[in-house]
Amino acid sequence: MNSIAAPEVADSGDTSGREPTAAELDAIEAEMPVIHAEVAYLEAQITVLDRVPGELDTRRLRRARRRMLTARRTLANSRTTDMAGGAA
Repeated sequence: MNSIAAPEVADSGDTSGREPTAAELDAIEAEMPVIHAEVAYLEAQITVLDRVPGELDTRRLRRARRRMLTARRTLANSRTTDMAGGAA
């Protein structure tokens, strides 16, 4: 019987039970504002799936989308600054 699990990459070795590194945890922490903003935007979209959005729903969607875009821009700018700062 064939396994349906994803094939392991040959050079990665056994990663089962491996804890994330400090750098990986820092990257996750830096992305958390984006994750929270995307979840809020998704919740706002789900709220209006089965009905016509009213004025308050439209405002909520617009605010959530702006927060998400702002969080993404901030993360992208911080990555660009980090890369430029490290190269100098």
